[in-house]
Amino acid sequence: MGQQQLLLIVLGVIIVGIAVVVGINLFNANAVNANRDGVISDLNNLGAMAQQFYKKPVSMGGGGNSFTPTTGDWEIPSSLDSTANGTYVATVSDQSVSIVGKGTEEVDGNPVQATATVSPTTISVAVDN
Repeated sequence: MGQQQLLLIVLGVIIVGIAVVVGINLFNANAVNANRDGVISDLNNLGAMAQQFYKKPVSMGGGGNSFTPTTGDWEIPSSLDSTANGTYVATVSDQSVSIVGKGTEEVDGNPVQATATVSPTTISVAVDN
């Protein structure tokens, strides 16, 4: 083989190596974004459940215009406190609920995290990282 052919082979190997590294980085970035979107979706669903509890009369198992009625506070259903997207913890007060969701993917060594603040009429989600 001539020097030109060896140079082309080495150049080809370098280009393929760079392409593989870029592909891995893109895959990881996509996985983080997909996990973040999943956590946000779960938080919106849990927030809607909390609002439903708030608006439902106490006689029907709801809160009667409170997240903390005398019959018991709103809680995350046990089947939804941990999903494929992450884990969720709620802090409940009389007129609001704060739900923190920690995802399964990591950003700079920390799990993807978002917080939903639920009031009787709104659900707002803030992405922490």
